[in-house]
Amino acid sequence: MSWNMAFLGMRRERNFGQVVARSVVVMGLIASLGACSGTSNSGSSGSTTDSSPGSTVDSSAPGIPSDGTDSVQPTCDQPGVLTCLLPWPDNRLTVADGNTPTGRRLAIPSDATPVNVDGVALDVTDQNRGDGFSPNSVIVFSAPDVDLEKSGVPNSTAIEDSLIKSNPISLRDLDSETDWPFWGELDELSGLVTLRPAVALTEGHTYQVTLGDLVTSQGQPVDIDQTSRQWSFTVASEESLSSRLLYERSIAYEQIGDGVPRFTVDTVTSGDVQTIDGTLEIPNFLDNDGSPGGKLLFDAVGNPAVNPDHPSYEAAYRCVIPNEVSSPVPALLYGHGLMGSRDQVDFFGAFAGQGMIGACAVDWLGMATEDVANLAGILGDMSRFNEQVDRMLQGHIAFQMLGRLTNSPRGFVTNPAFQNADGSPILKADSTVFVGNSQGGILGGAASAISTEWHRAVLGVPGMNYSLLLPRSSDWPEFQVIFDQAYTQPEDQLISLALVQLLWDRGENGGYAQHLTSSPYLGIESKDVLLVEAFGDHQVANVGTEALARTINAKVHSPSLKDGRSLSKTPFWGIDPIESYPFSGSALVMWDYGTPAPPIGAAAPTEPKFGLDPHGAGSDEALVLVQALGYLLGGQLQNVCGDGPCVGTQIDG
Repeated sequence: MSWNMAFLGMRRERNFGQVVARSVVVMGLIASLGACSGTSNSGSSGSTTDSSPGSTVDSSAPGIPSDGTDSVQPTCDQPGVLTCLLPWPDNRLTVADGNTPTGRRLAIPSDATPVNVDGVALDVTDQNRGDGFSPNSVIVFSAPDVDLEKSGVPNSTAIEDSLIKSNPISLRDLDSETDWPFWGELDELSGLVTLRPAVALTEGHTYQVTLGDLVTSQGQPVDIDQTSRQWSFTVASEESLSSRLLYERSIAYEQIGDGVPRFTVDTVTSGDVQTIDGTLEIPNFLDNDGSPGGKLLFDAVGNPAVNPDHPSYEAAYRCVIPNEVSSPVPALLYGHGLMGSRDQVDFFGAFAGQGMIGACAVDWLGMATEDVANLAGILGDMSRFNEQVDRMLQGHIAFQMLGRLTNSPRGFVTNPAFQNADGSPILKADSTVFVGNSQGGILGGAASAISTEWHRAVLGVPGMNYSLLLPRSSDWPEFQVIFDQAYTQPEDQLISLALVQLLWDRGENGGYAQHLTSSPYLGIESKDVLLVEAFGDHQVANVGTEALARTINAKVHSPSLKDGRSLSKTPFWGIDPIESYPFSGSALVMWDYGTPAPPIGAAAPTEPKFGLDPHGAGSDEALVLVQALGYLLGGQLQNVCGDGPCVGTQIDG
């Protein structure tokens, strides 16, 4: 049977288990509303953790300057977000530090951060260890009564206009002396202006924002103080963004050497495929036993430290593999969706049952079903956000160790559960590939950028920059109910997301995209990546997917959409078309299921106004599977859409 015929014969299971996962999330959040002030386990002796909420700098924390280059910390004449943190980001919220790659270190004042209803200020100790701002920074400033359209500031449908001289706002990379593309929009609740970079800002570079003449809807000049019309900010360095995860990775591989992590096979369920459940061992860098609520431990020089009392964590895995194969098959690692679990890998049982692949998954630790209750507490006190991010790094390590087990002749295939009846291996050595969907697509680029276990990945309905994606997601209101109760001021909500993005960058695509398909980390190869986008996606905004595509220099299938479908002046501006097939390299393919174009601005598309959500429609579309798995297993992107755009089953009208 040919690959295509096999794909076309697969069963369909809508949305990779996302509907079930979402129901679990909602129930978990509701059950956790009364537990928002929970605390995590205490740390072990001999290592340091973050200081208590409200402090700006922990003198015992790693990476604090000790050379006396600048000991003067920024202060505020008046406390609060509006009077102290705006405009954001700004190098006035940094100090000089000769020990960092950028020569700076963040020094956000503790009396400037958002305060929740319990009077707890958002603790920025961990943010202040960074040597610059996020490469995905939202730029925020006040321009009372401004009309951005009348002022000539482009929105997300006219990104190219941000580079023309008539645009009254400029964002300039001072290091490369180039203007940077962006779009502007008004935060409707706070009335603050936000600018979003259309491509990730270059690590370690300094950017200058210049405001020209802005007007109100009546054409009157907006009153902006002359001292607030131009400012600069420095983007965090590669080291600041990725060193923690890369160090954890190095320790994990040092522990196993040429071998594999310890693993167990706990249950084997027979059927059309074998479903195997067990555990694999990873080092534990958290100050608890590795469960939700832990925070990173650090050694004396500021690197993550293995917990001496709980040195390892048993991460659960699940695999679906063929019962028998005539020759070994590749392993596919699957990154699950929003707050889901490894069980979503069962979708690939249909492919395993036909002897095409084996598929394995671990939970995205920090963003899995078991983290829901702790996440509810974090949303009530964003000072605890590093509990989520620090455990998320553990999840990335678990995926690397899972890849070693599927790749190595010393790994899973040494166990009879992963062998044919004659003892020969079912999984093919050194042939692992990766698929991540939705949340798995937002985190999967980071996991891929640090990996030596796979070289090709498909990211389904992906994006980057959670602070951009959340307000545009139909999933966010389920979580926002807690966030809104804890942070009642709209400006506090906006800046809270900007502040935690500084931590989120350490584990999501936004902090790693610049090293995914080019400029790889030392000792790691660049990857080939296919991005699969759904037009009008309700859960992961198209603008986030396309910002990722520009950042990794993906090329797009063209024509991408039928004429008139996109609201953009130049659809897919800044993304070059694929010129011929079969195509080798990184690519973006837009699939159109008939859903209306998404709203312009920071709003989530909702039913029925914006039609049915196409987010999971790809799992029902045979040609999406043909294209994605063909890319993974065949090494090239095939054109399954002919001379036109990729049009799937029309779920709307």
